[in-house]
Amino acid sequence: MNAQIPVEVVGAAQFVQRGVELADALDPLAMLCHVAKQAAEDAGGGAALLESLDTICLVDAVGWHPENAPALLADALGARATTFVTAPIGGETGLSLINGAAARIAAGQSRAAFVGGVNALKSLRAAMQARVRLAWPKGGRGELQFWSDPRPGETELERRHGLEQPSEFYPLFENALRARRRRELHAHRTALGRLFSPMTRVAAQNPYAWFPVERTADELCAVSARNRMVAYPYTKYLNAVLDTDQAAGVILMSSEAARSAGLPRDRSMYWLGGGFAEEKSWFVSERADLSRSEALEVCATRAFDAAGVAMADVDFLDFYSCFPVAVELACEAYGIEEDDPRGVTITGGLPYAGGPGSNYTTHAVAAMLERVRARPGSVGLCTGNGWYLTKHSAALFGSEPRTMQPREAGPKAVGAEPLPILQEGSGRGRVEAYTVTYDREGAPRRGIVLGRLESGERFVANTPPDRTLLEAIVARELCGAQGQVECRDGLGCFTPT
Repeated sequence: MNAQIPVEVVGAAQFVQRGVELADALDPLAMLCHVAKQAAEDAGGGAALLESLDTICLVDAVGWHPENAPALLADALGARATTFVTAPIGGETGLSLINGAAARIAAGQSRAAFVGGVNALKSLRAAMQARVRLAWPKGGRGELQFWSDPRPGETELERRHGLEQPSEFYPLFENALRARRRRELHAHRTALGRLFSPMTRVAAQNPYAWFPVERTADELCAVSARNRMVAYPYTKYLNAVLDTDQAAGVILMSSEAARSAGLPRDRSMYWLGGGFAEEKSWFVSERADLSRSEALEVCATRAFDAAGVAMADVDFLDFYSCFPVAVELACEAYGIEEDDPRGVTITGGLPYAGGPGSNYTTHAVAAMLERVRARPGSVGLCTGNGWYLTKHSAALFGSEPRTMQPREAGPKAVGAEPLPILQEGSGRGRVEAYTVTYDREGAPRRGIVLGRLESGERFVANTPPDRTLLEAIVARELCGAQGQVECRDGLGCFTPT
């Protein structure tokens, strides 16, 4: 089997659109054109480099759905590309597209690819509030390929019980993890602040961050008028930001193509390899252990095996950071302490740097290029996480190539088989994970519980909507508590006893 063709990230760019009136805001295609042109300039290639692109991969943009966005971008750039790729919703998709484009180049199927993405939810929400119809570009020629699983992230049963958004799912994992670690409630929330406060310092130095503001651990965790509780134990400052206008993109080329284009070797970083894995138990309510992600652990192993490096070789890290538990579990999976001196982000993370709408990892790779360029001999690691710890990607980059034999990655779906789910019925149950969601005035709104019946079936339930009960739930450890599960009007109801 032949060795892989060396693959280089030759250029990258990021863009942030703050403080702009809606009438003056760039549309998604214009933002993508901007970062693509800037990435080509960054590489030292300019318009000729853009023309040479044969592949364009774009992360799906929330709220913008032309027939073929990559083809629209190709035409706007004057690129000769004939391969157009996208990937549906998922925080892992930026890295998955980069890994996929790099693998095609390494196999000799492509010479030059652009991978990018855009988020324009800030403009979209402003238009909705002003009742303005946005004239965003439509159309796009040619066939569009999809490189990711299009399944939704949640079941109808989960949605009926109030589990519809990441801000409602991730607190379940957080509380389950705290219970596994046997950490007292207040001590755990304090630890969340300590974990994310250093990230705000990174964001404060990032010119592309949406919230470039340094905050203390106490500021992140203390409930206030500006920092309301969203879903226990997460305050607003511990949630990923959604409403931003941002874009990022990278250009990948074979080493031969890069030198033929006259691009300087010292401006590139090499793609060393990547990994991917998804949970066999796709839906959260089906997972046997809500305090772990086996797919995350498998992805980490596969990425290191593919790149031929170890965690000790890595100089720069960027863990996907939508919520604290994603970073905590990444630290476990990659075998480092949460206060590792290398830090866990080079951008500032999703709550502070932004880059949401599935495109955060493209921002991370763009930032990684700057770091690796500045330190010869260095290695960088970026990770991605889609849906609800459901699907995971990772990629390793370095300033020097490593010639590796292609490896079989193994099955995409890993981990335990899905649990049987109680649809209707009653019995004694034990809590495995829970959260309480809050309204915008800070009042507890809904208790959500996942647990097991004595029969072994997983149940999804709400608690009675009594405010006194909801306040009591977040004042003591509920994981492990016993109670009665009933079905009321098609919904599970869990009453602690």
